[in-house]
Amino acid sequence: MRDFSLPPLVETPATGSLADSVHDVAERDPELLQLSRRSSDPGSDEWIPVTASEFRDEVMGLAKGLLAEGIRFGERVAVMSRTRYEWTLFSYALWSIGAQLVPVYPTSSADQVRWILSNAQVVAIVVEHEDHAMTVGAACGGLTLLRSMWQLDSGCVEQLTDRGRYVPDAMVHRHRRAVGPQSVATITYTSGTTGRPRGCVITHANLAVECDTLYAGWKGILAEPGEQPCILAFLPLSHIYGLMVQVACLRGGVRLGHQPDLSPEALLPALASFRPTYVFAVPYIFEKIFHKARRAAEEAGRGELFDKAVDTAVRHAEEVERREKGEGPGPGLKLQVAHAVFDRLVYRRLRAVLGGRVRHATSGGSTLDRELGLFFAGAGITIHDGYGLTETTAAVTSQPPGHPRFGTVGRPLPGCAVHIAQDGEIWVRGDVVFAGYHDDPVATESVLRDGWLATGDVGRLDEGYLVITGRKKDIIITSGGKSVSPQILEGRLRRHPLISQCLVVGDDRPFIAALITLDLEASKHWYQLRGKQLAYPQQATIDKEIHAEIQRAVTIANSAVSRAESIRAFRILPNEFSMDDGLMTPSLKLRRGAIVKAYAADIEELYSS
Repeated sequence: MRDFSLPPLVETPATGSLADSVHDVAERDPELLQLSRRSSDPGSDEWIPVTASEFRDEVMGLAKGLLAEGIRFGERVAVMSRTRYEWTLFSYALWSIGAQLVPVYPTSSADQVRWILSNAQVVAIVVEHEDHAMTVGAACGGLTLLRSMWQLDSGCVEQLTDRGRYVPDAMVHRHRRAVGPQSVATITYTSGTTGRPRGCVITHANLAVECDTLYAGWKGILAEPGEQPCILAFLPLSHIYGLMVQVACLRGGVRLGHQPDLSPEALLPALASFRPTYVFAVPYIFEKIFHKARRAAEEAGRGELFDKAVDTAVRHAEEVERREKGEGPGPGLKLQVAHAVFDRLVYRRLRAVLGGRVRHATSGGSTLDRELGLFFAGAGITIHDGYGLTETTAAVTSQPPGHPRFGTVGRPLPGCAVHIAQDGEIWVRGDVVFAGYHDDPVATESVLRDGWLATGDVGRLDEGYLVITGRKKDIIITSGGKSVSPQILEGRLRRHPLISQCLVVGDDRPFIAALITLDLEASKHWYQLRGKQLAYPQQATIDKEIHAEIQRAVTIANSAVSRAESIRAFRILPNEFSMDDGLMTPSLKLRRGAIVKAYAADIEELYSS
């Protein structure tokens, strides 16, 4: 199968803009609990409700302030901040006056900020705190169009709102009504795993169709019957995935909360107090939750019980999947009994980590490991893996409700089509596909072909379900001419609780090798189980027992590929890759080129030895 498509569920808007939904919802149901703000009191778990009418009034007040500050229709304003309430407030205020949003990752360097502000011709920028202000200050030399900078932590929302108190509401409405579906909503820059990031021109229609399609097709699983759906946004809103979640919530009347810190120490308590009904995340988050649950079980002396629970969950989910495909009767009585026992002993504890109400979730950014997807489904949380790019306004495929196939990224969204080119490249089409790259017609022409977007990813279709097998630019070709997709090996290695990240290398080399980083908490736990102590993080990189354990993980991973594709050598690195050192994107993907450059000496030693 090379082509698959589904008919649309929603119509492309003929009029209006994203900002209209704020007014429509407030008029239809002014007391609807639309958002929840985290209390400003340190250590507080309180969430302060914000009704639809209250949010509309805040958006209007800020929009008038932006007009008073001289922001005009069609001008571009950047937002450089972590995920927080004010980010959402600014985006809708900007859309209300016909301005264009330019997200900037909060971890961006001065050079990256300079490029984005210059390329997008930004006239003003919102920053979160003093550090961001200093980064912009270091970048603004030669940026003649940049005339304003506002800082969230210095009270800029209140200041702008006060500045606009004499601007009539009618002026905002005139601007808002002049915005059409094909107007530019945002220029969102790609994560830049390779080369300089490009600005993707996303229209109001792109985001509206994406979010309305997902809400129409998946609203039945957002919450249990009778509950208002609520979602905690913790992915970067500067990434199209996070931005899509924000817009979908506000268009669908889903209660939205914000969590700026992605570390487990901050995220898990926020999930517990907010108690979402649905979760949008990336595979990395689900991997961390799984490994943390395993460590907790081992520390309580229940490691063997946890492993049996994992096996039971996977087998139960496999049998359910086979039944859905018409290949079996479903879980047998013995398996059902074991599953019910482990639900009381193990699975409900895992669900409690996410607040206790989540039964369905979405994973995006990269492919979720099949075994992990089966485990979570068996534990009572079905993860709907999806696939998309900045260029497709986030998801272009997703697991259909009630019919997931783990190990795939689902079928095309209704209204979208997938085509597999002769070389295996995935092409997609639909109203979610972007308008092109900003100020880069050559790059635009290289990916848009007669209505199709050439994604650069490689895959295949299995009864309409898309399987990602790699990325064209990531394919490794050894000196012997063997083509190797690193995805399978890297995914299998990350299953091991000690391994945090893995990068497979081998271009123009005689064999495949790997750079591996360790999870610090898992390493401490590993030592504790053996009656030892991890004195310093680098200790684990030279520990012979750790090396032997990682070698076993490598051997298991190699069993999935041919000998020519197998890892022959590996190096354990002293530190994890991170966004701070520029080796990970904000969507937690590895920047392969940057890592290879940063660890060139380690790679040379791998092959010279």
